[in-house]
Amino acid sequence: MELKAKFLGSMVGSALGDAIGEMAFHLRTREALVEAVDRAEVLSYTDDTAMAIGLAESLLRMSRVDQDDLGRTFERNYLREPWRGYASGPPTVFAMVNRLGISYTEAARRLFGGSGSLGNGAAMRVGPVGLFFHDSGELYAQACASAEVTHAHPVGKDGAAVQALAVGKALRLDPTSGFSGVRFAMELASLARTREIKGKMEAVARLLEGGIGPAEAARTLGKGVAVDESMPFAIYSFLRHPHSFVECLLCAVLNGGDRDTLGAMACAISGAYLGVEGIPLEWARKLENRSIIEDLGMRLLEIRCPGNRSPWGLG
Repeated sequence: MELKAKFLGSMVGSALGDAIGEMAFHLRTREALVEAVDRAEVLSYTDDTAMAIGLAESLLRMSRVDQDDLGRTFERNYLREPWRGYASGPPTVFAMVNRLGISYTEAARRLFGGSGSLGNGAAMRVGPVGLFFHDSGELYAQACASAEVTHAHPVGKDGAAVQALAVGKALRLDPTSGFSGVRFAMELASLARTREIKGKMEAVARLLEGGIGPAEAARTLGKGVAVDESMPFAIYSFLRHPHSFVECLLCAVLNGGDRDTLGAMACAISGAYLGVEGIPLEWARKLENRSIIEDLGMRLLEIRCPGNRSPWGLG
């Protein structure tokens, strides 16, 4: 499998997970959700994907995370489409920047009484960083830098970085060979820098090793808007169903909580592992602005990986 398929798989997969996860807020059984997806003419995404698009756009301009450019890109895209479902954090940051003349990162640090946000908003959009820096020792730092524009809390940054590391790890794995989900989770735990994220990734490994099902795993790991209460379950969903994009997605979005963001995070990893061919074509064709999302993925690949060689050295 070429890297092209994996870059496209992660970008398209994350957007589909977001769009279908949003539908799952109202369609909470497998049968009802799949039927609605099959009937839908367009699968529309939320702010999760809008911000991932902005992150990809900024990376393409700057070839790294430039926080000022990234903040301006997020703000511009928000003003163009404020109806995407943004939480209060990003608009508050944008307003502070314009009112006080401070940087985006300084505004983000002032949120929540000066502690910064530890929500999952930085992790939901971080997929392009995981792709762009998948083979670089800069990945953790670049992911943190992308988070700091809106999420300055150490847990918010660590969660986004571990999610980006998961995307990068999945990108480098050969989907025709097996891998240990327990080891995958423990490697992420070893790279986490906060006790909250480290502890949850260790819990993911224990749940997988014990064969614990999704309902109990969701209760144990969490499924809310804090990154340490959602990102670990998204990774669990991928590791429980590594060979099926659909089962990964349904696991992520049908167990309650912040469904669109859980879908976006889980499916960014699944798509990076399986490639775009692992995503049902009849679903991918319905994705809103699919050509734009695919073009961003291709351009990220062309800049970062000239020659498009397989990540495990097969050609």
